Amino acid sequence: MLLAATVASVTSVTACSSAVPEVVPTVTAAPVLAVEKSSPPAPAPPATFTVVAAGDVLTHTPVLDSAATDGGSTDFTPLLAGLDAWVAGADLALCHLEIPVTPEGTNPSGYPVFGAPATLVRDLAEQGWDGCSTASNHALDRGFAGVVATLDAFDEHGLGHVGTARTAGEQTRPQLYELARGTRPITVAHLSATYGTNGLPIPADAPWSVDLIDADALVKAAGTARHDGADLVLVSLHAGTEYTETLTTEQTEVAAELASSGAVDLVIGHHAHVPQRIERLDGGPGGAGMWVAFGLGNLLSNQSAECCDERTSNGVLLTATVERRRPGGPVVVTEVTWTATTVDRAAGHRVRALPEALADPGASTLDRDELARRDQHVRDAVGDEARERRKPPQPTGEPPNVVPRGKA
Repeated sequence: MLLAATVASVTSVTACSSAVPEVVPTVTAAPVLAVEKSSPPAPAPPATFTVVAAGDVLTHTPVLDSAATDGGSTDFTPLLAGLDAWVAGADLALCHLEIPVTPEGTNPSGYPVFGAPATLVRDLAEQGWDGCSTASNHALDRGFAGVVATLDAFDEHGLGHVGTARTAGEQTRPQLYELARGTRPITVAHLSATYGTNGLPIPADAPWSVDLIDADALVKAAGTARHDGADLVLVSLHAGTEYTETLTTEQTEVAAELASSGAVDLVIGHHAHVPQRIERLDGGPGGAGMWVAFGLGNLLSNQSAECCDERTSNGVLLTATVERRRPGGPVVVTEVTWTATTVDRAAGHRVRALPEALADPGASTLDRDELARRDQHVRDAVGDEARERRKPPQPTGEPPNVVPRGKA
């Protein structure tokens, strides 16, 4: 009896305990804060632009006739129009005006003593060229007055110029072009010099009017330009022997000196009137090499096999791609390409890019075989170190600011 009562009592207590709900303390979880991980800033894209350079501009008398208008003036726009897309696509377009502009009160003339109408400069500017080199063997064809008339015309139409000068002060300054690319503008300095002036004396009272080739002086000028803030230095050389692809000792030795100086990025050659080879020399800024195009042939002229050499109908558009790969880093020429050009004399001295002319031979008076032969001449001349460009470049930003050299 006692055992039964005890068991009953324990069972009763257990039953009562199970009937009382268990009290569980409430625990408030700490809030989970979202922590954003900071990502490293994306690297700035490279600052990139292109420089396009072309061969000699020579207005022989037949070229002047092709440009003549009914009103008694001249308009070179139709002659140059075949390269509109190539010039417009360049970020910096540089031509080579081998001849002076006629001083006021004088008439244009062709070979052997040249004088171009000022409308030529106007039309080059309207096509989109940003400036020209002017040091050549014909720079003094119209005397010092021609030098002044040429540079006055360039200033009037907002074009840069280098190689000739109106004053001693102007001669000491390179032509500068500023391109707004990346985090700060990129400054391009352009220098120009010629082997001589066809025996015409440089004026005794203006010895600075035409820059003659002097490798040491060019190296010094390039170094000064860099010290003064230029990121890229281009040198145009008017040198060599006419109508041959064979280079002279002067051409190769001066180019080698400029390359070994480490101050020059690109050399652009003129005078031979036929295309010459393009190659990359050892040296250059930072030891990265320096490209040189020894001769770009003719952009616009009346020369042909009838007077000179059949290859004088040809020219080269040189396109250099330039990059600054990181903010504050060096500006370098990363690639050079070439495009063959030709002059269709029978069509009124129309200039064509040969890749486009070959794609549409019906737009020319030259048949496909003749176009192909001209194209092959250029290929044989330039060599295989630089690749061919068959389509125009595209602008990468705003046009350059042309910094006036001034007359002071």
